[in-house]
Amino acid sequence: MKNRIPLAALLATTAFISTPAFAQSAAQDETSGSEDSSEIIVTAQKIEQRAVDVPITISAITGERMAQIGVSDLDELSNYIPGLNIQEQSANNPGIVIRGITSDSGSAQQGPRVTLYYNGVDISRSRGSYQAIYDLERVEVIKGPQATLFGTASAVGAISLTSARPRPGFSGALTGSYGNYDATTLSGFVNAGSDTLAGRVAFEWKKRDGYVENLSPRQKKDLYSQDQLGVRASLRFTPTDALTVDLIGTYDQQRNGGTPFISRALPTEDGPGNPFGRANLGGSPLSKQVLGDDQLGLNREVYDLNLTASYQLAPGLTFTTVNGYREFDSREVFDADGSAAWWLEFAEIAKGWQASHEGRFSYSDPNWRASFGWNVFVEDNLQNVPFSSDEGIFIQCLTRAIPALGCISPTGVVTAAQALPALTGGAVTSIPYSSTFENQGRNDSYSVFGDATWIASPSLEITAGVRVLIEQRKSGYRADVPRPILPGLLPAPLRAALLTGLPSLAVSLVPGQYDTGGQTYTAQRSFSAVLPRFNILYRLSDKTNVFATVSKGRRSPVVNLSAALRGGVTVPNLAIVPEEQVWNYEVGLKGSAGPVSGSIGVYYQKYDGFQVSARQPDGTFRAESAGSASNLGVEAELNIRASSWLNLFGNVGYIDGGVDKNDQFASTYSGARFRLQPEWQGAAGFTIDAPLGGGMRFFATPSVTYRSRIFFELPNSLALSQGPVTLVNARAGVSFMEDRFEIAGYVRNATDERYLLDAGNTGGSFGIPTFIPAEPRFYGAQLTARF
Repeated sequence: MKNRIPLAALLATTAFISTPAFAQSAAQDETSGSEDSSEIIVTAQKIEQRAVDVPITISAITGERMAQIGVSDLDELSNYIPGLNIQEQSANNPGIVIRGITSDSGSAQQGPRVTLYYNGVDISRSRGSYQAIYDLERVEVIKGPQATLFGTASAVGAISLTSARPRPGFSGALTGSYGNYDATTLSGFVNAGSDTLAGRVAFEWKKRDGYVENLSPRQKKDLYSQDQLGVRASLRFTPTDALTVDLIGTYDQQRNGGTPFISRALPTEDGPGNPFGRANLGGSPLSKQVLGDDQLGLNREVYDLNLTASYQLAPGLTFTTVNGYREFDSREVFDADGSAAWWLEFAEIAKGWQASHEGRFSYSDPNWRASFGWNVFVEDNLQNVPFSSDEGIFIQCLTRAIPALGCISPTGVVTAAQALPALTGGAVTSIPYSSTFENQGRNDSYSVFGDATWIASPSLEITAGVRVLIEQRKSGYRADVPRPILPGLLPAPLRAALLTGLPSLAVSLVPGQYDTGGQTYTAQRSFSAVLPRFNILYRLSDKTNVFATVSKGRRSPVVNLSAALRGGVTVPNLAIVPEEQVWNYEVGLKGSAGPVSGSIGVYYQKYDGFQVSARQPDGTFRAESAGSASNLGVEAELNIRASSWLNLFGNVGYIDGGVDKNDQFASTYSGARFRLQPEWQGAAGFTIDAPLGGGMRFFATPSVTYRSRIFFELPNSLALSQGPVTLVNARAGVSFMEDRFEIAGYVRNATDERYLLDAGNTGGSFGIPTFIPAEPRFYGAQLTARF
């Protein structure tokens, strides 16, 4: 293993601590700085427990604490949670990484590895999962396979978002902020009700100019501009002490500017391609007609409805039902070649719905805790990808058919536009081309689960659980791919030379795409699984525990369906990618001693049939097996309550992992690190919360986050990676009139460090990888009023 000495030193220096730093800080917020700071309540095991009593590695943070450190999105939060990385390429395409394993496929046919739960319901489908994090009660990050608790999608972990519930009385808050790039945010809530019936309405509106200037005269917005709205209405009905009913409706909307896929190989009028300079993403002149929008960017809407009821049947016995429906509809138009050329212009239309029902009985007495239940989960979604190009520009930029013309000149002129007149003797100047393909996925999942904890003594708890799953996965595929016109216009010698270099041009402009003749191919398979977990918790004291866990995770098999050309005829191309099995072995320590609290966990994960998304010639990605893989890692969090007004925190995560070396895949994935997996990750900072007198207080939370090199694709390439990144962030201000009013300033990436968010992307399939710049320095001021 690499870096044995640093890992051993880390274990030696942190072995005396317990409970996650952020869980501690959150608890201190809620308990007004009391010494017992390990009392934060979580529901990772579907019952309310102190975080310290959960025999799983878990990081929890309240909404109040997120506001304190200046976190307003999940990707920002992930910088402070060891073992978690979230890449928001766009709200339509988030990549969620737990312990170095990524779940970010947009294909309707593939399942996720990480469960994202919103108010107890699985929302993990990639294109429908993005969720604004305003007015939250807490976020729990549960690491390691949690199939018994969170379903089959939690192959490597789960993220649970819990919104603030209505409560008795009348209260509210309103926060407004303004910052550079004309960043404007308005958020707040109003809560009113009694012990029997209470309601709450919360919202967040964000708008910001893009931070990448687009030189294209066709585009009105700069790239990565933001215009988002979220609204949530909640109703809580408690007619008796035994019954609680929650009804929650959520609406999310994005009207964001285009993603800055920028080519380094193709210049602009500013000179050589530069991911951190101005871009010229021209888009398609037929974008409105073919792609559905004349502007690059995202239009997305999500509707979510949740009904949860809990009824105490008898002392110690409770029945809970959680029901959800979610629907999403998005269209994202993007320029995949990263240049001014009308070459690789795409849209992605993602639509789908999912419905979930779960019922469970929970029992508790001094010697036992147990739960038993069932879950039905149904989802139906599609990914439709229209494509727009000009045949002459496409062929010239891809093949350099006329070497002297190139694709784009050093001054940014699209010289490829001259190729078609040259090839046809001036007879034709432009041949617009468009195609589309669509993959579809239907998943019906039925499972029963049980979990039992034997409280053998006040110090010892032993837990065993299992989920038995049956699922039916149905995939569909269709494509409308016309034959290119250009080859038929060329003289025979020229046509023969062109088809020799690119034979697929005889039937399709884009290699790998084949017309299905108006048919939708379908395939269906049924699968089953048994997913267990075992946990032991031993209490060293009321505030300090050690634990060990063994659990199995599973990423569903993929019914991979597309089209292939055989003997000049298009036929269905079906491949069943076997399930990915994960065994997780983990030991840990969590708790507190005086002003010091924290946690440490060491884990080993073994994967069989590790699935990777392999880039295809048509610019899409398909699942295939890379063989076996493994992870060895450690995560530690530390919190020190130095005084009543000063709190210090820090955390670190280390992973030695990747695809195992093997002969079968030696030329491709063997020995590669996982996508978006850093070897080291950490954060540190402190919080000052000091009274000034007269109902005033001063607060500040400066922090530093660090992440080592990550690779953006498998197999690994230094050219498609990002080196170590260190970010400095801070939020500070003053509150007065006993916290009724607050004014604060914030800064993120204070040193304005330049680094990449992603690289490779669709352009890489055509030999021109594109690069996405991450956020620059953002700063601004906030004003909050509470009543």
